[in-house]
Amino acid sequence: MKKIITYDSTLRDGEQAEGISLSLEDKLRIARRLDEFGIDLIEGGFPASNPKDAAFFAELRESPLEHARLVAFGSTCKKDVAAADDTGLANTVASGAPVVAVVGKTWDVQVERTLCTTLDENLRMISDSVSYIKSKGLEAVFDAEHFFDGYRANAGYAIECVLAAAKAGADSVDLCDTNGGTLPFEVESTVRAVVEALEDAAESEPGFALPRVGIHCHNDAGCAVANTLSAVRGGATQIQGTVNGYGERAGNADLLCAIADLELKMDCTCVGADNLRQLTSVATYVAEICNFSVFARSPYVGASAFAHKAGLHASAIARFPEAYNHTQPELVGNDAHMVVSELAGKASLVSKAAMLGFDLADDPETVQSVLDEVKGLEAQGYTYEVADGSLALLIARQLGGYEPHFTLESFRVIVDDREDRGALAKDAQSEATIKIHVPGTMGSPHGRHAVGREAIELDLPVERRFVATGEGTGPVEALDNALRMALREFYPQVDDMELIDFKVRLLDESTGTGAVTRVIITTRDEDGAWGTIGVSENIIEASWNALVESIEYGLMRVGA
Repeated sequence: MKKIITYDSTLRDGEQAEGISLSLEDKLRIARRLDEFGIDLIEGGFPASNPKDAAFFAELRESPLEHARLVAFGSTCKKDVAAADDTGLANTVASGAPVVAVVGKTWDVQVERTLCTTLDENLRMISDSVSYIKSKGLEAVFDAEHFFDGYRANAGYAIECVLAAAKAGADSVDLCDTNGGTLPFEVESTVRAVVEALEDAAESEPGFALPRVGIHCHNDAGCAVANTLSAVRGGATQIQGTVNGYGERAGNADLLCAIADLELKMDCTCVGADNLRQLTSVATYVAEICNFSVFARSPYVGASAFAHKAGLHASAIARFPEAYNHTQPELVGNDAHMVVSELAGKASLVSKAAMLGFDLADDPETVQSVLDEVKGLEAQGYTYEVADGSLALLIARQLGGYEPHFTLESFRVIVDDREDRGALAKDAQSEATIKIHVPGTMGSPHGRHAVGREAIELDLPVERRFVATGEGTGPVEALDNALRMALREFYPQVDDMELIDFKVRLLDESTGTGAVTRVIITTRDEDGAWGTIGVSENIIEASWNALVESIEYGLMRVGA
């Protein structure tokens, strides 16, 4: 199997994405996770540009990575300045990283208009910079900026730039599709031409060591991963990218997707089969630190990457998993699951129910009854694709073994704001009062539902009424706090549940404030997360119903 060197640029190029700002600790955590995953080269940033990146390299000098080689990023020396006298290059080399990457121009127009220098001086800057890095005993990477644009404009000069870096001792020359507009067939043919030019030079010049050819793609035309794979077909043996494709504009090549494609589709080795099983967890880990969620439909690692909704698909997969899965989800640490909706068939529901702990395989009447209810509710605005908790409660009700943990008498929410500085409100606070009834008591030796004659024999109240008031910055937080206060005495497990996401959508925007509102709440405990749903013309009522189901399902799944 062909070994492909993996080069991650999340901590430099990825951090340039809009909305991402990483602390020193964030960068250290990501670096160590990528090291554990098996990435070969990790670009840590631009040590000459800011104190945070300088501190990052200092930290890793004291506590080096286990597998990956750390890369410091910088530029070639300035025009008319010797590499040995260039302060920026000296600071990059002094970072302590064993690998230094320098970016240089390869597009003749850029050299003349941006650098305002001659084509020959640019070649000198490239060669001198690489030679200086090598003289310090370090590995050198030359990032050939705008290479594909440069090759289209003046192929001879673009290749001269690459040869200048190679002859100076560069360990790799990485061809950059900086503007992200090149297409896969162009990448493959161009990379192949560069590889051939380097091989010809090695044959004609004794002592010339062939560098690795690498690829660095941006996603402006939606082809970054495809371009990366095409480069490998053309002879590249080093790939650059970022986790989840983070980066400027439309982002960089998604390194995780490229790794999976190379390992599973192209008979290459990047991180190895064992480490590949970490792919999904790595994507989630880095996304969380960047304060993002992994896009649900991200290839390989998204929550929907192996989700099946159509009844025909589910029925086929039950007999032949490869029918609608292009690979086995467990190979990348993900899992397949069935999505139940109005499009679902019986096979989808049986499979989904099994995942939720219900065996409906031999109960066709319940299966049909659940499907009928799902279709009826979805016509009203419900959706169970991301509301596993609500679906589980619906199935439990259909099976007849479900009893609610409490019943509602009433709730009231007050939103209060007092301002004397104008018409706009600021710092509004909410207060919610709820009245609920809880059957039986937690002290019953026969469980929480000691009612009727059994309760009388045990001298237990059949039902207890509880009133609680909670406060919050918004009405949902106030209701959540009040409900937990009311239930805590009976069900202490509510303290282990955390509301982590709250989404609101108007289902018929044309009716304005009178539109039906869908609320989806995501809750988690130490064993995982679940979604629940509420639908109503009143947003508070929809929120309350979703909140109640989140608590009900959380209690049901721990057997309370």
